[in-house]
Amino acid sequence: QADHIPTRDNPWLSAIQRWQQEGLPVEVHPEDDFVYDLWRATEDYFDYDLVYFWPDTSPRFPIQTVAEDEEYVIETTEYGGLRRNHKDLSSTPQIIKSACKRQEDWKAIKPRLKPDRDRVDWAEDLPRWQKANEKGKFIAYWGVFGYDKIQSYVASDRLLMAIGTEPDWVRDMYETDATLMIEMHKIMKAGGFEFDGAFIACDLGYRNGLLFSPHHYDEQLRPTFQRLVDYFHSEGLPVILHSDGCIKELIPRFIEDGLDCLQPLEVKAGMDLVELKQAFGTQIAFMGGIDVRAMADPDPAVIENEIRTKIPIAKQGGGYIYHSDHSVPDNVSFDQYRHVLELVKQYGSY
Repeated sequence: QADHIPTRDNPWLSAIQRWQQEGLPVEVHPEDDFVYDLWRATEDYFDYDLVYFWPDTSPRFPIQTVAEDEEYVIETTEYGGLRRNHKDLSSTPQIIKSACKRQEDWKAIKPRLKPDRDRVDWAEDLPRWQKANEKGKFIAYWGVFGYDKIQSYVASDRLLMAIGTEPDWVRDMYETDATLMIEMHKIMKAGGFEFDGAFIACDLGYRNGLLFSPHHYDEQLRPTFQRLVDYFHSEGLPVILHSDGCIKELIPRFIEDGLDCLQPLEVKAGMDLVELKQAFGTQIAFMGGIDVRAMADPDPAVIENEIRTKIPIAKQGGGYIYHSDHSVPDNVSFDQYRHVLELVKQYGSY
Protein backbone atom coordinates (compact mmCIF):
# COMPACT_ATOMS: atom_id res chain seq x y z
CA GLN A 1 0.00 0.00 0.00
CA ALA A 2 1.48 3.33 -1.04
CA ASP A 3 2.13 5.93 1.65
CA HIS A 4 2.94 8.75 -0.78
CA ILE A 5 2.80 9.55 -4.47
CA PRO A 6 6.05 8.91 -6.38
CA THR A 7 8.14 11.90 -7.47
CA ARG A 8 10.27 12.81 -10.46
CA ASP A 9 11.38 16.07 -12.12
CA ASN A 10 13.79 17.23 -14.80
CA PRO A 11 15.35 20.62 -14.01
CA TRP A 12 17.15 22.55 -16.72
CA LEU A 13 20.94 22.58 -16.50
CA SER A 14 20.76 26.36 -16.04
CA ALA A 15 18.30 25.86 -13.17
CA ILE A 16 20.69 23.45 -11.45
CA GLN A 17 23.55 25.90 -11.91
CA ARG A 18 21.43 28.66 -10.37
CA TRP A 19 20.52 26.40 -7.45
CA GLN A 20 24.20 25.67 -6.85
CA GLN A 21 24.74 29.39 -6.33
CA GLU A 22 21.75 29.44 -3.97
CA GLY A 23 22.87 26.53 -1.80
CA LEU A 24 22.32 23.25 -3.69
CA PRO A 25 25.20 21.11 -2.35
CA VAL A 26 26.04 19.34 -5.60
CA GLU A 27 29.49 19.40 -7.20
CA VAL A 28 30.95 17.43 -10.11
CA HIS A 29 34.25 17.39 -11.94
CA PRO A 30 34.02 19.53 -15.11
CA GLU A 31 36.57 17.37 -16.93
CA ASP A 32 34.10 14.47 -16.89
CA ASP A 33 30.70 14.36 -18.60
CA PHE A 34 29.71 17.56 -16.82
CA VAL A 35 26.07 17.83 -17.89
CA TYR A 36 25.24 14.16 -17.29
CA ASP A 37 27.04 13.97 -13.95
CA LEU A 38 25.50 17.20 -12.64
CA TRP A 39 22.04 16.02 -13.66
CA ARG A 40 22.53 12.65 -11.97
CA ALA A 41 23.94 14.25 -8.80
CA THR A 42 20.89 16.52 -8.60
CA GLU A 43 18.64 13.50 -9.12
CA ASP A 44 20.33 11.81 -6.16
CA TYR A 45 20.08 14.91 -3.96
CA PHE A 46 16.32 15.26 -4.41
CA ASP A 47 15.90 11.50 -4.00
CA TYR A 48 13.35 11.10 -6.79
CA ASP A 49 11.51 7.79 -6.77
CA LEU A 50 11.83 7.21 -10.51
CA VAL A 51 15.17 7.09 -12.35
CA TYR A 52 16.08 5.99 -15.85
CA PHE A 53 18.96 4.75 -17.96
CA TRP A 54 19.40 4.67 -21.71
CA PRO A 55 21.72 3.55 -24.50
CA ASP A 56 23.02 5.71 -27.34
CA THR A 57 20.63 5.08 -30.24
CA SER A 58 22.10 7.73 -32.56
CA PRO A 59 24.19 7.01 -35.67
CA ARG A 60 27.17 8.19 -33.57
CA PHE A 61 28.67 10.81 -35.81
CA PRO A 62 31.44 12.74 -34.01
CA ILE A 63 30.40 15.89 -32.15
CA GLN A 64 32.78 18.72 -33.02
CA THR A 65 32.74 22.39 -32.06
CA VAL A 66 32.62 24.63 -35.14
CA ALA A 67 32.39 28.01 -33.38
CA GLU A 68 31.59 29.41 -29.93
CA ASP A 69 31.37 32.59 -27.92
CA GLU A 70 30.51 33.35 -24.30
CA GLU A 71 26.86 32.38 -24.73
CA TYR A 72 26.52 30.00 -27.68
CA VAL A 73 28.25 27.02 -29.23
CA ILE A 74 27.84 25.79 -32.81
CA GLU A 75 28.63 22.11 -33.18
CA THR A 76 28.05 19.07 -35.32
CA THR A 77 25.63 16.52 -33.88
CA GLU A 78 25.72 12.79 -33.34
CA TYR A 79 22.93 12.62 -35.94
CA GLY A 80 25.06 14.18 -38.67
CA GLY A 81 23.61 17.69 -38.51
CA LEU A 82 24.73 21.11 -37.28
CA ARG A 83 23.17 23.00 -34.35
CA ARG A 84 23.56 26.23 -32.38
CA ASN A 85 22.89 25.97 -28.69
CA HIS A 86 23.07 27.95 -25.46
CA LYS A 87 26.02 26.68 -23.45
CA ASP A 88 23.76 26.24 -20.42
CA LEU A 89 21.21 24.31 -22.53
CA SER A 90 18.49 26.76 -21.47
CA SER A 91 16.50 26.53 -24.70
CA THR A 92 15.76 24.28 -27.65
CA PRO A 93 18.76 24.22 -30.02
CA GLN A 94 18.60 26.06 -33.33
CA ILE A 95 18.97 23.51 -36.13
CA ILE A 96 21.31 24.98 -38.74
CA LYS A 97 21.58 21.89 -40.90
CA SER A 98 19.86 18.51 -40.80
CA ALA A 99 21.43 15.28 -41.99
CA CYS A 100 18.54 14.08 -44.16
CA LYS A 101 16.87 16.12 -46.87
CA ARG A 102 15.83 13.17 -49.01
CA GLN A 103 15.48 9.41 -48.80
CA GLU A 104 18.96 8.84 -50.23
CA ASP A 105 20.48 10.63 -47.22
CA TRP A 106 18.60 8.31 -44.87
CA LYS A 107 19.75 5.23 -46.77
CA ALA A 108 23.35 6.30 -46.22
CA ILE A 109 22.82 6.73 -42.46
CA LYS A 110 20.64 3.67 -41.83
CA PRO A 111 23.55 1.15 -41.81
CA ARG A 112 25.01 3.00 -38.82
CA LEU A 113 21.95 2.13 -36.69
CA LYS A 114 23.01 -1.34 -35.59
CA PRO A 115 22.83 -2.55 -31.99
CA ASP A 116 26.07 -3.23 -30.12
CA ARG A 117 27.44 -3.13 -26.58
CA ASP A 118 29.45 0.03 -27.22
CA ARG A 119 26.22 2.02 -27.19
CA VAL A 120 26.07 1.58 -23.38
CA ASP A 121 28.31 3.36 -20.87
CA TRP A 122 28.80 0.27 -18.75
CA ALA A 123 31.52 1.74 -16.52
CA GLU A 124 29.39 4.75 -15.53
CA ASP A 125 25.82 3.50 -15.69
CA LEU A 126 25.95 -0.03 -14.29
CA PRO A 127 27.28 1.10 -10.87
CA ARG A 128 24.64 3.85 -10.85
CA TRP A 129 21.99 1.26 -11.65
CA GLN A 130 23.22 -0.96 -8.80
CA LYS A 131 23.02 1.97 -6.38
CA ALA A 132 19.50 2.88 -7.54
CA ASN A 133 18.41 -0.73 -7.30
CA GLU A 134 19.71 -1.02 -3.74
CA LYS A 135 17.72 2.08 -2.82
CA GLY A 136 14.54 0.55 -4.22
CA LYS A 137 14.07 3.10 -7.00
CA PHE A 138 11.68 2.51 -9.89
CA ILE A 139 14.18 2.10 -12.72
CA ALA A 140 13.00 2.75 -16.26
CA TYR A 141 14.55 2.09 -19.65
CA TRP A 142 14.36 5.42 -21.45
CA GLY A 143 14.38 6.37 -25.12
CA VAL A 144 13.02 8.79 -27.70
CA PHE A 145 11.17 7.32 -30.68
CA GLY A 146 8.98 8.13 -33.65
CA TYR A 147 8.35 11.64 -34.95
CA ASP A 148 10.30 13.28 -32.13
CA LYS A 149 13.37 11.11 -32.73
CA ILE A 150 13.32 11.45 -36.50
CA GLN A 151 13.39 15.23 -36.17
CA SER A 152 17.03 14.64 -35.17
CA TYR A 153 17.64 13.57 -38.76
CA VAL A 154 15.06 15.49 -40.79
CA ALA A 155 14.11 19.16 -40.29
CA SER A 156 10.59 19.51 -38.89
CA ASP A 157 9.09 21.20 -41.95
CA ARG A 158 10.67 18.61 -44.26
CA LEU A 159 9.50 15.75 -42.04
CA LEU A 160 5.93 17.04 -41.98
CA MET A 161 5.97 17.20 -45.79
CA ALA A 162 7.28 13.62 -45.88
CA ILE A 163 4.45 12.48 -43.59
CA GLY A 164 2.02 13.76 -46.21
CA THR A 165 3.83 12.69 -49.37
CA GLU A 166 6.42 9.95 -48.56
CA PRO A 167 4.77 7.70 -45.95
CA ASP A 168 6.86 4.62 -46.74
CA TRP A 169 10.06 6.54 -45.97
CA VAL A 170 8.62 7.85 -42.71
CA ARG A 171 7.50 4.39 -41.61
CA ASP A 172 10.93 2.98 -42.40
CA MET A 173 12.60 5.61 -40.20
CA TYR A 174 10.17 4.96 -37.36
CA GLU A 175 10.60 1.19 -37.53
CA THR A 176 14.39 1.22 -37.91
CA ASP A 177 14.76 3.36 -34.83
CA ALA A 178 12.27 1.27 -32.81
CA THR A 179 14.15 -1.90 -33.71
CA LEU A 180 17.36 -0.38 -32.36
CA MET A 181 15.60 0.67 -29.15
CA ILE A 182 14.28 -2.85 -28.61
CA GLU A 183 17.56 -4.58 -29.38
CA MET A 184 19.49 -2.27 -27.07
CA HIS A 185 17.10 -3.07 -24.24
CA LYS A 186 17.94 -6.74 -24.78
CA ILE A 187 21.67 -5.97 -24.68
CA MET A 188 21.39 -3.93 -21.49
CA LYS A 189 19.27 -6.62 -19.85
CA ALA A 190 21.77 -9.32 -20.81
CA GLY A 191 24.58 -7.15 -19.43
CA GLY A 192 23.11 -6.88 -15.94
CA PHE A 193 20.52 -4.10 -16.02
CA GLU A 194 17.07 -4.88 -14.67
CA PHE A 195 14.22 -2.48 -15.34
CA ASP A 196 10.90 -1.85 -13.65
CA GLY A 197 9.34 -0.02 -16.59
CA ALA A 198 9.91 1.72 -19.91
CA PHE A 199 9.79 5.51 -20.34
CA ILE A 200 9.47 6.37 -24.03
CA ALA A 201 9.26 9.88 -25.45
CA CYS A 202 7.70 11.36 -28.57
CA ASP A 203 6.34 14.91 -28.67
CA LEU A 204 3.12 14.78 -30.68
CA GLY A 205 1.51 18.13 -29.99
CA TYR A 206 2.03 21.85 -29.64
CA ARG A 207 0.04 24.44 -27.72
CA ASN A 208 -3.16 24.17 -29.75
CA GLY A 209 -3.29 20.58 -30.90
CA LEU A 210 -1.55 17.73 -32.67
CA LEU A 211 1.47 18.29 -34.91
CA PHE A 212 -0.15 16.16 -37.61
CA SER A 213 -3.55 14.57 -38.13
CA PRO A 214 -4.89 11.54 -36.24
CA HIS A 215 -5.14 9.86 -39.64
CA HIS A 216 -1.40 10.16 -40.19
CA TYR A 217 -0.74 9.04 -36.62
CA ASP A 218 -2.86 5.92 -37.18
CA GLU A 219 -1.33 5.21 -40.58
CA GLN A 220 2.36 5.73 -39.80
CA LEU A 221 3.31 6.05 -36.13
CA ARG A 222 0.68 4.05 -34.26
CA PRO A 223 1.93 0.64 -35.46
CA THR A 224 5.41 1.51 -34.17
CA PHE A 225 3.99 2.72 -30.86
CA GLN A 226 1.94 -0.48 -30.50
CA ARG A 227 5.02 -2.55 -31.28
CA LEU A 228 7.03 -0.83 -28.54
CA VAL A 229 4.25 -1.12 -25.95
CA ASP A 230 3.67 -4.77 -26.81
CA TYR A 231 7.40 -5.54 -26.57
CA PHE A 232 7.88 -3.89 -23.19
CA HIS A 233 4.70 -5.48 -21.86
CA SER A 234 6.04 -8.86 -22.99
CA GLU A 235 9.04 -8.10 -20.78
CA GLY A 236 6.74 -7.37 -17.84
CA LEU A 237 7.35 -3.60 -17.98
CA PRO A 238 4.65 -0.93 -17.72
CA VAL A 239 5.11 1.90 -20.23
CA ILE A 240 5.15 5.66 -19.61
CA LEU A 241 4.80 7.94 -22.64
CA HIS A 242 6.23 11.46 -22.64
CA SER A 243 4.57 13.84 -25.07
CA ASP A 244 4.45 17.60 -24.80
CA GLY A 245 1.62 19.70 -26.18
CA CYS A 246 -2.12 19.22 -26.46
CA ILE A 247 -2.63 15.53 -27.21
CA LYS A 248 -6.03 14.88 -25.61
CA GLU A 249 -7.33 13.65 -28.96
CA LEU A 250 -5.00 10.64 -28.85
CA ILE A 251 -5.62 9.49 -25.26
CA PRO A 252 -8.37 6.98 -26.22
CA ARG A 253 -5.94 5.46 -28.73
CA PHE A 254 -3.20 5.27 -26.09
CA ILE A 255 -5.55 3.45 -23.74
CA GLU A 256 -6.68 1.06 -26.48
CA ASP A 257 -3.05 0.26 -27.27
CA GLY A 258 -2.24 -0.50 -23.63
CA LEU A 259 -0.30 2.57 -22.50
CA ASP A 260 0.07 2.59 -18.72
CA CYS A 261 0.92 6.23 -17.98
CA LEU A 262 0.99 9.61 -19.78
CA GLN A 263 3.42 12.44 -18.99
CA PRO A 264 3.90 15.49 -18.58
CA LEU A 265 0.40 17.06 -19.12
CA GLU A 266 1.44 20.53 -20.26
CA VAL A 267 -0.88 23.05 -18.60
CA LYS A 268 -0.41 25.89 -21.08
CA ALA A 269 -1.41 23.47 -23.83
CA GLY A 270 -4.73 22.69 -22.14
CA MET A 271 -3.78 19.38 -20.54
CA ASP A 272 -5.70 19.71 -17.27
CA LEU A 273 -4.72 17.07 -14.71
CA VAL A 274 -8.02 17.10 -12.82
CA GLU A 275 -10.08 16.96 -16.00
CA LEU A 276 -8.01 14.07 -17.36
CA LYS A 277 -8.12 12.17 -14.07
CA GLN A 278 -11.89 12.42 -13.95
CA ALA A 279 -12.27 11.36 -17.60
CA PHE A 280 -9.67 8.60 -17.85
CA GLY A 281 -8.29 7.93 -14.36
CA THR A 282 -9.62 4.38 -14.14
CA GLN A 283 -7.97 3.45 -17.45
CA ILE A 284 -4.55 5.10 -17.41
CA ALA A 285 -2.15 6.69 -14.91
CA PHE A 286 -0.93 10.27 -15.16
CA MET A 287 2.41 11.90 -14.40
CA GLY A 288 2.89 15.66 -14.21
CA GLY A 289 0.40 18.47 -14.69
CA ILE A 290 1.85 20.90 -12.10
CA ASP A 291 2.35 24.28 -13.78
CA VAL A 292 5.99 25.46 -13.72
CA ARG A 293 4.75 29.04 -14.10
CA ALA A 294 3.13 28.73 -10.67
CA MET A 295 6.45 27.50 -9.24
CA ALA A 296 8.14 30.72 -10.33
CA ASP A 297 5.46 33.05 -8.98
CA PRO A 298 6.83 35.23 -6.14
CA ASP A 299 3.67 34.59 -4.11
CA PRO A 300 4.04 31.10 -2.54
CA ALA A 301 0.25 30.85 -2.27
CA VAL A 302 0.07 30.44 -6.05
CA ILE A 303 2.00 27.18 -6.18
CA GLU A 304 0.29 25.91 -3.03
CA ASN A 305 -3.08 26.47 -4.66
CA GLU A 306 -1.84 24.69 -7.79
CA ILE A 307 -0.80 21.63 -5.80
CA ARG A 308 -3.63 21.70 -3.25
CA THR A 309 -6.34 21.72 -5.93
CA LYS A 310 -4.77 19.04 -8.14
CA ILE A 311 -2.78 16.41 -6.28
CA PRO A 312 -5.45 15.34 -3.74
CA ILE A 313 -7.76 14.59 -6.66
CA ALA A 314 -5.13 13.02 -8.90
CA LYS A 315 -3.88 10.66 -6.19
CA GLN A 316 -7.29 9.17 -5.44
CA GLY A 317 -7.19 5.46 -6.08
CA GLY A 318 -3.52 5.65 -7.05
CA GLY A 319 -2.36 6.21 -10.60
CA TYR A 320 -0.55 9.53 -10.18
CA ILE A 321 3.18 10.42 -10.20
CA TYR A 322 4.33 13.95 -9.37
CA HIS A 323 6.20 15.83 -12.09
CA SER A 324 6.14 19.39 -13.34
CA ASP A 325 4.09 19.95 -16.49
CA HIS A 326 7.27 20.15 -18.57
CA SER A 327 10.70 20.67 -16.99
CA VAL A 328 11.80 23.06 -14.26
CA PRO A 329 13.26 26.29 -15.76
CA ASP A 330 15.84 28.62 -14.30
CA ASN A 331 13.31 31.25 -13.20
CA VAL A 332 12.47 28.93 -10.28
CA SER A 333 14.77 29.52 -7.29
CA PHE A 334 16.24 26.78 -5.11
CA ASP A 335 14.00 27.84 -2.21
CA GLN A 336 10.94 27.88 -4.45
CA TYR A 337 11.67 24.39 -5.74
CA ARG A 338 12.28 22.98 -2.27
CA HIS A 339 8.94 24.48 -1.27
CA VAL A 340 7.32 22.67 -4.21
CA LEU A 341 8.64 19.32 -3.00
CA GLU A 342 7.51 20.05 0.55
CA LEU A 343 4.00 20.74 -0.75
CA VAL A 344 4.05 17.59 -2.87
CA LYS A 345 4.99 15.58 0.23
CA GLN A 346 2.24 17.30 2.24
CA TYR A 347 -0.59 16.91 -0.24
CA GLY A 348 0.67 13.68 -1.82
CA SER A 349 0.68 11.53 1.32
CA TYR A 350 -1.91 8.82 1.89
